Amino acid sequence: MIRILLADDQALVRGALAALLDLEKDLEVVAQVGSGADVLAAVREHAPDVALLDIEMPGLDGIEATRGVVAETATRVLVVTTFGRPGYLRRALQAGASGFVVKDVPATQLADAVRRVHAGLRVVDPTLAADSLVSGDSPLTERETEVLREARDGASVAAIAARLHLSQGTVRNHLSATIGKTGAANRAEAVREAERQGWL
Repeated sequence: MIRILLADDQALVRGALAALLDLEKDLEVVAQVGSGADVLAAVREHAPDVALLDIEMPGLDGIEATRGVVAETATRVLVVTTFGRPGYLRRALQAGASGFVVKDVPATQLADAVRRVHAGLRVVDPTLAADSLVSGDSPLTERETEVLREARDGASVAAIAARLHLSQGTVRNHLSATIGKTGAANRAEAVREAERQGWL
């Protein structure tokens, strides 16, 4: 029996995935959580073989949760997300995920992906893999990404500088660089483009 943990902030999606996976004779959902921040504790408590993680969750996103799970446990991670973005795929694999599929995959394929990940294989949506090769890595540096993330909520330069312990001039420089690299007209557009690409 392959033991599974589900992490998704939408209760309806979690319930549907659990119901579908539980129909399989060799799969058992042993835990469900609605926040990325709860993933590692649940993995430690229930010791699942495979954790299915969404990317966009409150508290901690699925990519950071993946990093923690892979670093501290033997559980393998399969990212299952609505957001099939090349940047997300790259970041998830770099964080240690064994697989990446989108939520509209048929139930039989999802079950097969779980089995393959459990067997130590890598599973990646083929269309997304091709798109990822074409789009390449994020052009943003780690610090630029951090600054742009903080700008998502419309925070002022002063607020971003205070949160990140940077000078306002440094924040302005990073924002200017992100605008240039994303081909945007302003920082709101830069945020939207970086999110669309899965760089944030």
